[in-house]
Amino acid sequence: MSEPRKGPIRRFFGAIWRVYKGFRSTVLNLLFIFIVAIVLIAVFSGEDEVKIADTAALVLNLNGDLVEEKRWVDPVSAAVNESLGAGEESPEMLVSDVVKVIETATTDNRIQAMVLDVSGLRSASLDKMQRVGAAIEDFKAAGKKVFSHGAYFGQTQYYLASYADEISLSPMGAVILEGYGSYPMYYKEALEKLKINTHVFRVGTYKSAVEPFLRNDMSAAAKEANIAWLSDLWNTYKQDVSSRRGFDIGNFDETYEALLQKLQVADGDTAQYAINNKFADNIATREQFRQKLIGIVGENDKHVYNHVGFDDYAKYAIANSNFVNPLTSKVAIVVARGMIVDGSAKSGTIGGDSTAALLRRARFDDKVKAVVLRIDSGGGSAFASEVIGQEITLLREAGKPVIASMGAVAASGGYWIAAPANEIWASPTTITGSIGIFGLLHTAENSLATLGLNVDGVGTTELAGLSAGLPLYQGLTSGAKDIMQLLIERGYTEFLTMVGSNRNMSVSEVDAVAQGRVWTGSTALELGLVDKLGTFDDAIAAAAEKAGLDNYDVQVITQELSPTEQMLKELFGSAQANGWLPQVQASPEQQMLQRVSKQLRQDFVILNQFNDPNGIYSYCVTCTVN
Repeated sequence: MSEPRKGPIRRFFGAIWRVYKGFRSTVLNLLFIFIVAIVLIAVFSGEDEVKIADTAALVLNLNGDLVEEKRWVDPVSAAVNESLGAGEESPEMLVSDVVKVIETATTDNRIQAMVLDVSGLRSASLDKMQRVGAAIEDFKAAGKKVFSHGAYFGQTQYYLASYADEISLSPMGAVILEGYGSYPMYYKEALEKLKINTHVFRVGTYKSAVEPFLRNDMSAAAKEANIAWLSDLWNTYKQDVSSRRGFDIGNFDETYEALLQKLQVADGDTAQYAINNKFADNIATREQFRQKLIGIVGENDKHVYNHVGFDDYAKYAIANSNFVNPLTSKVAIVVARGMIVDGSAKSGTIGGDSTAALLRRARFDDKVKAVVLRIDSGGGSAFASEVIGQEITLLREAGKPVIASMGAVAASGGYWIAAPANEIWASPTTITGSIGIFGLLHTAENSLATLGLNVDGVGTTELAGLSAGLPLYQGLTSGAKDIMQLLIERGYTEFLTMVGSNRNMSVSEVDAVAQGRVWTGSTALELGLVDKLGTFDDAIAAAAEKAGLDNYDVQVITQELSPTEQMLKELFGSAQANGWLPQVQASPEQQMLQRVSKQLRQDFVILNQFNDPNGIYSYCVTCTVN
């Protein structure tokens, strides 16, 4: 008996299904071949030996963001994205790697000069550039010259370039120093149009982290606080650059009128304007600059001056594996960079449990005698911050001193995890304080009603449905709002009490400098919120001194990768580094869209990472500098 003939609808969808299966099979097979090819290349290809001429220049061609700790990026996704032209929006470089490269070059007799190529440098805080700059100064002290040449120097690029003995500018080049600003995006009106209700519970006159969801502009209190610390940063920038360049601090143009007058004198020539303003030493084409360096370090067979790039020299300067001497005493480094979230998190985000686990490893390692917690964070979950703080207290009780070393930012939850340390060290330009907490909840009862969607039912108590997210659909009752505000006020009191007990201050004294107010490190020192100003290296030396160590090694404690993660990282990392993957350059239109969407994505990624079990946060939104 023959099967009944299928109808036209079944045949149509059957054809679609067969096409889909065929397409899926083809894609999976191609992906499998792609991965096998990379594995084979990685297995059978050896590392090319870094070749350096007898006299050469180190080209410090920095590309991306200068960071304390690289964020975790899935190596397979990164490799595939890069091959499709959708690579990392901004790659990252470890400031410690840059410093190590310069230190090695300082004692390498083959390296006779350095070229600062900062065109690819995207973002870097003043404290990180000062660490790199200190290494450059040591390089110069060894009798070696430093040059910088470029077409355009933005504010960040120019700060690092100002360490050079000589700055050359292309004939059509420019130097634009615009000052610092903080310009968050505000969503109040957009949320109102979407009929989304925002419920905020906070303590602190200056706790402006939630303002973007409550206002269309920055409040007067936030402007007052922000202009204070931004002005401190800008004054530091001007003082540092003017002293290195040998001109008056008033040489910086801070109004359009002043800039226009100087450009008119230069007849609109931006390169000549830079020369007149002493921002640059000379105007030179690329060929002229090449010839100058050839006269110093010689010429290679490609008619370019003998040189080695940052990435290649890093292979020589930085060991691939961190050998730990099992016999020596250690000062352990734990880096806390990024938003603080509850639970475990990969590097680049501070997980309460995962960071506490790193500190616990240091506590139970007999060779570790002291710990430096390097903080670069605007905060996050109050619960996770307290989990980390408790582990720091346990380290101290175990007789191991803890020094908190503040990087660019150690505010809100970032200050929370610093407070229990034996000492707090900050850079003068560190953004810190912001002692305050808040709760934030968006509900969509009005949006759902507009769409004709309703949620209804019964429960044995008024609290029924709370953990299932019922307030999202029905809104918050007045009783729920009162309870949340009470919890926030209690959390703020606990924050003040914790800081006071660790800083030998009364609750009222802490409250006077808290209220969510943001300070720079130098002001925080005056207010008693930090103990000393100094560099990361100063903090390490202080930890060793407190532990009574004369001879010691510095050991960075990091999350351990699984064998699979390590293998994938090495395979796909090698594939990218050696150019085995096809490269597709993003179009100017794509780059523009990436810039436009960056702020939106940053804000909503932050919201997505708000996972405190109690819904209570200590986070500083305005601590981002534009």
